[in-house]
Amino acid sequence: MSYSHPLPTEAAAMVAPLLERFNAGDVDAVMALYEPEAVAIAPDGRTVTDHTEIAADLERVMSLGIPMKATARHVFVGDDIAQMVLDWSIDGTGPDGEPVHLGGSASDILRRGTDGIWRYIIDNNLGTAVRQSA
Repeated sequence: MSYSHPLPTEAAAMVAPLLERFNAGDVDAVMALYEPEAVAIAPDGRTVTDHTEIAADLERVMSLGIPMKATARHVFVGDDIAQMVLDWSIDGTGPDGEPVHLGGSASDILRRGTDGIWRYIIDNNLGTAVRQSA
């Protein structure tokens, strides 16, 4: 699939390709925004290093069929590393007819690769929120 928003060559440009790929339900295209060594922080605070598990979690949320909205609140860049504080939400009605409200303020770390593309190295989608035990 071709996207109107290319992979980001500026850290602050991460949001548009993320939303486009997520809202298209394209897990592989979202995973292209992750470094091979990237980790995700689970709601219970675990560090998830397995990309198959990260992709499965993304697919679970995408399968709700509700678009994500997101806005970068801050992007701080130091050389090839950036921190992005991102306010995001997924609000609507799920396939089972039940209301869905997911969201928070992410605190993510991005790294610019040798190809000039910025990708997630740490995806912490709930930022400093108190984590729920597994």
